[in-house]
Amino acid sequence: MASSTTILDIVGRPSAQLIPDSIQAAGNFLANKYGQAVQGILLYGSCLRAGTDQNGLVDCYVIVDQYAAVYPSAWMARLNGWLPPNVFYGEVDVEGHTVRMKYAVLSLEDFERSVTPKWFHSYFWGRFAQPTAVMACPSQEMSQRIISGLGSAVVTFLGNVLPQMSEDFTAKDIWSIGLALSYGAELRAESKGRIATLWESNQDYYERAAGAVLAGYFPNVTVIQVADSKMYEVEYSSWERAKNRIGWVVRTVQGKCLSILRLMKAAYTFQGGADYLIWKIERHSGVKVELTSAQRKHPIWAGITTFWRLYRQGAFR
Repeated sequence: MASSTTILDIVGRPSAQLIPDSIQAAGNFLANKYGQAVQGILLYGSCLRAGTDQNGLVDCYVIVDQYAAVYPSAWMARLNGWLPPNVFYGEVDVEGHTVRMKYAVLSLEDFERSVTPKWFHSYFWGRFAQPTAVMACPSQEMSQRIISGLGSAVVTFLGNVLPQMSEDFTAKDIWSIGLALSYGAELRAESKGRIATLWESNQDYYERAAGAVLAGYFPNVTVIQVADSKMYEVEYSSWERAKNRIGWVVRTVQGKCLSILRLMKAAYTFQGGADYLIWKIERHSGVKVELTSAQRKHPIWAGITTFWRLYRQGAFR
């Protein structure tokens, strides 16, 4: 299908960009760490957008063939399977410069399922619908398989947002509403202008992806060319719109619970996890929290005792 080729070309473009040596070193570190189990190293987030690792953590996903192959203990593999992903911290020295990274481990099977409607919550397809670069892959065939998954994430994302749209809308409208919905379905320490920043940083990607998917995958969408821009019209019944709203309410409740569980798990798998979580909250929300030595020794208890206070201060949405 022509439209399918187009969306694959669009989501594949970040992988064709030049990756700075310092960030590529992080990908090489992860590829060496997990060896033959690696099916792909994916780069996403602020360092991909900025093209530098300065003042941030390099965000990566390590796609592996199976969890049992990458963990020495069975319980870590089970944790990854029960509530993916497992999140870790790493550092690599590049000519005297320390590159810090946060990386998540996800199996190829879970990746490919999580970018389709089979995965109800937006945690994965909401992330992978955004610009993502494949930094390392064992073969061209596997690289194309992962890029195909990224294309599926965009289709799933926009398909779950379409019933939320008014009859007439733009690409900016659907991405802005969709990102707000998916972020709202988690515990996100984000400022109010975060969505606008995401759109502005990759406007061309979002416009092209919306154009390819809405025209090629949803026959109830009409594309209207207005000068140099596009408008879209969509028709849904009242019941379809209501069902979609209910789905997002359920995702929000489910996502808040899953976010708490993931944060508790990350406190053990992520070196310096408690300090990292507090740093991230402060960075995105402006809410400053000081941890005691006792809280650092007992990160789950620290999370329970500080969560409500942070929520009341507006650190989470």
